[in-house]
Amino acid sequence: MGRRLFVERVVQGSLNRGATVRSGGSAEFRVWAPHHSRMAVRVSRGSVWQEHPMRREGDDWVAHVAEVPAGARYAYVLPNGVLRPDPASRRQPDGVHEPSAVVDPAAFSWTDSGWRGLEMADLVIYELHIGTFTGERTFDGVVRQLPRLRALGITAIEIMPVAAFPGSRNWGYDGVALYAVHEAYGGPDGLRRLVDAAHAEGLAVLMDVVYNHFGPEGNYLDDFGPYFTDTYATPWGRAVNYDGADSEAVRQYVVDNARMWIEEYHCDGLRLDAVHAIYDFSARHLLRDISDAVHELGTSLNRKTLVIAESDMNDPRIVRQAPVEGYGCDGQWSDDFHHAVHAALTGERNGYYADFGGVEAVAAALRHPFVYAGQRSEYRRRRHGARADDVPFQRFVVCIQNHDQVGNRAMGDRLDALVTFEQRKLAAALLLLAPYVPLLFMGEEYGERRPFQYFVSHGDPELVRAVREGRRREFAAFGWEAEVPDPQDERTFERSTIDPSVADSGAHAQLLALYHRLLKVRRGEPALRPGEAEVLVDTEPGEDWIRMRLTTPGARSLVAVFNLAGGPRVVPVGANSWTSLVATEEAAFGGRCTGSRLEKGTGGESMARLAPYAAELFGAQP
Repeated sequence: MGRRLFVERVVQGSLNRGATVRSGGSAEFRVWAPHHSRMAVRVSRGSVWQEHPMRREGDDWVAHVAEVPAGARYAYVLPNGVLRPDPASRRQPDGVHEPSAVVDPAAFSWTDSGWRGLEMADLVIYELHIGTFTGERTFDGVVRQLPRLRALGITAIEIMPVAAFPGSRNWGYDGVALYAVHEAYGGPDGLRRLVDAAHAEGLAVLMDVVYNHFGPEGNYLDDFGPYFTDTYATPWGRAVNYDGADSEAVRQYVVDNARMWIEEYHCDGLRLDAVHAIYDFSARHLLRDISDAVHELGTSLNRKTLVIAESDMNDPRIVRQAPVEGYGCDGQWSDDFHHAVHAALTGERNGYYADFGGVEAVAAALRHPFVYAGQRSEYRRRRHGARADDVPFQRFVVCIQNHDQVGNRAMGDRLDALVTFEQRKLAAALLLLAPYVPLLFMGEEYGERRPFQYFVSHGDPELVRAVREGRRREFAAFGWEAEVPDPQDERTFERSTIDPSVADSGAHAQLLALYHRLLKVRRGEPALRPGEAEVLVDTEPGEDWIRMRLTTPGARSLVAVFNLAGGPRVVPVGANSWTSLVATEEAAFGGRCTGSRLEKGTGGESMARLAPYAAELFGAQP
């Protein structure tokens, strides 16, 4: 009973901080400032500003102001007379340093009342950055690309963070106004139009959010309350105060923000950035609060809502559901799959790739979500991870590229610039035939070769200098010696904008055709739905091929074979009669093979003859 009541308190707490439009055209302004002796709010009516004293309600300060239309600017007046934007601002139309604007979420006309969301097992995720996905660099620009993504077989888009940040260009992980949608992308209504249009196309929308730190420039939270702690430190800035004195309101600030994306923007779920840097030693972890809040809100809205965490801890507790054993997230990123495939195909062994390489690591990543599940990591120089045998495959998201693994390279080079075309097709087959939830990074489907580099547009010269020097130090430690592109240079941003016009010709079109076929086969075969099949992965000592068998009651059995060698290989498929469902060496995908690639072995078993770096999926014939 006690836990149930606690969950209800977290979930049912109204999103009442910030500026709330009331009936009759008035607005309530509410801000958490526990240690201030007085507060006021200054509100604009056209060019005229009026100051209104606020009254204390517990640790909040509140003012009711008549005749405040949506769009009106306002700012809080601190006891020393300094003006600051609202920590819970829904809009920063003039930038993160300037006054906030009143937003009425109820004014938008939604058309998605019939949308019910998607289960984890039905996700094919497409990660994109609003500023570099189209030349328009806006939410509306993305809307025009949704039919293309749906036709490809994508079922969900994952949007890199859009919380307001300084300047016009940024990856989004420097957000300082968590409740405000970046204005240059199209602001609050632009995001609502995108979500509404995505649902009309049958696409779910996942919002990338950052709760492990907040950006430095334009961050005025210290002026209001103890949002931060010096007890811990993150690689990107000060740690958030989730378990110290006065932390309850900070936790509520973040939980309410998670709820806002679901309630006010109709998002279908959240991707939580780097949860290993959320330091919380409370008896009840913040991740559990977020998961319960999002799930309870989804139930009340009659929609499936999801929480997916990024973590490098290889910790199954993140996705275990029992309250005493886990944090209740629906899914988590599993980087080991990416690292295993990348190291096997590129031969790179610097940094964390030192723990990977060779066929066995790829086979291990297909068998279990964590290659490192308690054994010693040479890169970390300690044991790493824990076994996740009790957790179903659909709770793990895998990729061969994402914003981190591309953008955190010195030159931001994509996999297509590092491997041969045959290896690239093999990587696609490994991803889309693996028993997990796949994530594609924008442009991956046609082999985008433009880089995705780290970019910012900070206004603080000292911060710009620190970012430049920090990037250089980071890559020197990782073993890269190339000159690092200047994050502040606008050309770095422009180079990172994808160019889908190339998808119609040459190898780009062939790779795109392969992605289409793989995703079509994935939709049509029950055994490829994550969590549905029993998965058996094997290799042979000294060999460089992998065989993965997938069996599901009531559906035909599948066998996928992968050749990770630079020469042809013959791989045993099984004793059944088989039909080829998709092969990377088909002519339509730029291959040279025609006709059947199956032959009978000496024991009557079917054998697949694979070209170098080829993959093929077979289905048992009735």
